[in-house]
Amino acid sequence: MNPLVRLVSRLGAEGISVARGGGVFLSHVCRISVLLWQIITRVPLVVKNVSLSVEQMYGIGIDSLPLVSVIAIFIGATTVTQAVYQFSGFIPLKYLGLAVCKTLITEIGPVFTSMVVAGRISTAIAAEIGSMKTGEQLDAMTCLNLDPVRYLYVPKMIACMTMIPMLVIWSVAIAFASSILTVLFSVKITLFVYITGLKMLFNPADLIIGVLKTSVFGGIIALTGCHFGLETRGGAEGVGNSTTKAVMTSYVLILIFDFLIAFFVF
Repeated sequence: MNPLVRLVSRLGAEGISVARGGGVFLSHVCRISVLLWQIITRVPLVVKNVSLSVEQMYGIGIDSLPLVSVIAIFIGATTVTQAVYQFSGFIPLKYLGLAVCKTLITEIGPVFTSMVVAGRISTAIAAEIGSMKTGEQLDAMTCLNLDPVRYLYVPKMIACMTMIPMLVIWSVAIAFASSILTVLFSVKITLFVYITGLKMLFNPADLIIGVLKTSVFGGIIALTGCHFGLETRGGAEGVGNSTTKAVMTSYVLILIFDFLIAFFVF
């Protein structure tokens, strides 16, 4: 075959592949948008079934505390250790607390905690919805005049958007305690100097924004889990694929929205 013809053929095949991928992406965006609108329109009905949301809050929030606590301990210790290494020979350690404070409350604390919880929650939601989809339980709910959006998706969305900020507050508190212990035992500055640095340029608005943006992350976690659960095809293999897509998509969207919020707010 002529090299030019082969090149044009390959470019055409790649173009078709890209167009097909773009079409799949837009299809997912449209279906997620429709699902989000359905959830938003049914949120006022949550007051009639508060127990469903409370049950989801317990499973998402309380059951995640051990994992979040362990992660937060090492987040605080690692942040101090890395800051000391970066400061060595360039910046006085009296500014160590300043760097740790800003890092924990604006980025590392909220984003790391949200991503850790996403790995647990978005997969669980996708697996639950996917299993109900393949087992035709969602169809059975519809036949019984029970709205799956109201009874399944809305409680999960409310629980995620409520409990993720709570988990982040807990995580940041544990991380600060861990950073203080790390300073006491491994850094050659006094606790007074470190705490003074923590308070030096502390801005309550940073903490408020850092916590509130995780409510957006919680919505992303719930929405991706529900969407890919509904997209499940096949048996156990399909459920596994849905959980993988849900957690990977939630990770990417959390990072994208974190950048957008930082860009427009900070």
